[in-house]
Amino acid sequence: MISNIGIPGLILILVIALVIFGPKKLPEIGRAMGQTLKEFKNSTKELTKDDDEDSNQKKDDR
Repeated sequence: MISNIGIPGLILILVIALVIFGPKKLPEIGRAMGQTLKEFKNSTKELTKDDDEDSNQKKDDR
């Protein structure tokens, strides 16, 4: 669904966000979203790493 947006759709979304939030709040919102995505990626990496370590430990126990 997101791949069907295209450049004109992205421009429209950015203009609407600019009108709603204003030019002062938009960078703050973008920064907060970036930090949230970074934390989410790190936590998912840690979870998969923990699962891999657990499965490797179980294999070693056999």
